Amino acid sequence: MARARRGYACAERRELWARWVRGESVSDIARALDRAPGTIHCTLKERGGIAPPERRRRRSALTMAEREEISRGVAAGVSVRQIAATLRRSASTVSREIARNGGRDQYRAASAERRAADAARRPQRCKLSLDDVLRDLVAGKLAEDWSPEQISGWLEMIYPDDPLLRVSPETIYLTLFVQARGALKRELISHLRRVKSLRRPRAAGRDNRGQGKIIDAVSIRDRPAEAEDRAVPGHWEGDLLAGSSNTHIATLVERSSRFVMLVRVDGKDTDSVVSAVSRKIQTLPDELRRSLTWDRGMELASHHRFTVDTNVRVFFCDPQSPWQRGSNENTNGLLRQYLPRRTDLSRYTQNELDTIATKLNTRPRKTLSYATPAATLDRALR
Repeated sequence: MARARRGYACAERRELWARWVRGESVSDIARALDRAPGTIHCTLKERGGIAPPERRRRRSALTMAEREEISRGVAAGVSVRQIAATLRRSASTVSREIARNGGRDQYRAASAERRAADAARRPQRCKLSLDDVLRDLVAGKLAEDWSPEQISGWLEMIYPDDPLLRVSPETIYLTLFVQARGALKRELISHLRRVKSLRRPRAAGRDNRGQGKIIDAVSIRDRPAEAEDRAVPGHWEGDLLAGSSNTHIATLVERSSRFVMLVRVDGKDTDSVVSAVSRKIQTLPDELRRSLTWDRGMELASHHRFTVDTNVRVFFCDPQSPWQRGSNENTNGLLRQYLPRRTDLSRYTQNELDTIATKLNTRPRKTLSYATPAATLDRALR
């Protein structure tokens, strides 16, 4: 069931960015804020993953309480000088405040406060948008695959006597990822060493201890021989298939028959994935619950809980070795016919995913001598 759209409260927005800076995943943030992962991803992408600076009111700015005092004074017919004296402000400050918000006949404290907040939200122009020469130099070097750090150092070396032709690496990154700055084209991101739509804060990796390391992971090299030679059914390979807006589904392929099951997941976090895959595995008969081979993704970090719930042992591939789950990788490729890249996978119900799986399971496969996965699995269970 689709969630109703709703805006963020100030506290929610602060918590979202605080969790992102700490290194939490999009799915973990979504669970904490009771949002869809795609919603969180879109919010982060608006600023390229770079947290906005905390908004602070200038000490000289009028407060909401002062605007309410002005509104009461205007309604009572009190003069500008008397209102200003009460607030210990200059008469010109009060006069301008009233004039810019409709005059005495239309002045309202709440609308004046909103107008001031909207005006303060307008982004300031960044250094690269103010200096065409500097912007063209930076854009040209980015197009040549130079890193922001190399560009910054090169500018300092080539133009030692011109402080205007200096820019920090962080400013270049900010201008690339925060497109509201409008100085560098977003396509230039493709020339960076690591091409991502979101930039992680530097401190995230340090603060999020344990990320990327699965505790007590059992290597694929310890998997039973019967799983390796595909002689006995019940040994599965699993993975997450990615869609747009940070949406995913889990794919499970039985090694001996290439029988596929698709699992709807609420997020990429380990709790969501392990819970959903466990429920699906538990619908199988005992003879089809022997082992599961997964890659090194943290979505199966809670593999111990998965084994307790399903009585299925989990084995992990070597890093950067997708070929060790060849059946699963091949099936994921076949699934793109029905679930193209950049598709929002959260739109699919479990029934719709089951229908897609049935289509694959009832199609002849060359590797099975043109038998179907469904028929092959049925024959193995007899």
